Amino acid sequence: MSGDDPTYENPAPKAPRAGRPLDGAVVAVLAADGVEEIELTAPREAVERAGARTVLVSLHDGEIQAFHNDVEPAGRFTVDKVITDVSVADFDALILPGGTTNPDKLRQNAHAVDFVRGCMHAERPTGVICHGGWTLVEANVVAGRTLTSYPSIRTDIRNAGGTVVDGEVVVDGPLVSSRNPDDLPAFCAKIVDVFAGVS
Repeated sequence: MSGDDPTYENPAPKAPRAGRPLDGAVVAVLAADGVEEIELTAPREAVERAGARTVLVSLHDGEIQAFHNDVEPAGRFTVDKVITDVSVADFDALILPGGTTNPDKLRQNAHAVDFVRGCMHAERPTGVICHGGWTLVEANVVAGRTLTSYPSIRTDIRNAGGTVVDGEVVVDGPLVSSRNPDDLPAFCAKIVDVFAGVS
């Protein structure tokens, strides 16, 4: 992506319809093989209950393999769109789940990194949990922002110019972050609020 790329156009999210908080919203869930299952499913279900349509975006078509605690194979999830076939303009918000392998794969993929950078530059509300912040670091979008994460990536965030705090859910403008699966109840509630424009 570049500043001339059409993915940067129309930065304002589409106005949701009246009804549930996220009726009419389309939310990208960007994840790869190795995603922590509960960090994929719980936020996705929360925004869907609030009326959003979610789109699982990944690096390849077919399915991705989720895990429990990074090491135990869990469910497989059908990919809705490949990263090369989407644009920031397609979505109103973004969810970045964690798991160590998932963001490590994403941050090595230029299209995924560009997409995340585009979402942040366009001020799309973004929810990130656990190790998901690694992709934000790779996209060079944490400088000047305050967020939380899994403890092992906090040095990376600080080195990239971000301020790290230790809290179950941290809101910095359109960015919502949490530390680990224990924080999911607070994280899920807050992303619905922020995605709906109620901070």
